[in-house]
Amino acid sequence: MNGNHLARNLSSLRQASGLSQEKVAEAVGVTRQAVAKWELGETTPDVLHCDALAELYGVSLDDLLHFEQRGSGPAVPPPPRGKHVFGVVQVGERGQIVIPKRAREIFRLERGATLVVLGDTNPGTAGIALVPAEFFTSVLELAGQIQEPAEKEGV
Repeated sequence: MNGNHLARNLSSLRQASGLSQEKVAEAVGVTRQAVAKWELGETTPDVLHCDALAELYGVSLDDLLHFEQRGSGPAVPPPPRGKHVFGVVQVGERGQIVIPKRAREIFRLERGATLVVLGDTNPGTAGIALVPAEFFTSVLELAGQIQEPAEKEGV
């Protein structure tokens, strides 16, 4: 375990959540000084305190311990539990991308998998999402079932 990742993650998570060191200390049952030392990397919390911290911040224990930020910009906290940051991909000459191996493993994407590309162009939320075609189709079918009774009532 790299203590520097843990210290930086603890500090960025606390700041992102708007909590003081005192509030974090109270929540996990330690002193404010203990929290300060953890965030500076001077000491490391034991496994029970790490678990309590991960729960407090809503992140996985693995991300709390191992999430590694790239670059030297402002501290970015680990993603919330169930969310992932897989890294950076580059768009090729013809628009192709390579989905990182870890993402392919987690989502069980194999050669020939069909994905739906969704987009949002609204300022502040703009982005692209890849969704398995089977999931997207099932959502559309469900939406059709939900809307159908409302349409019949109006007829």
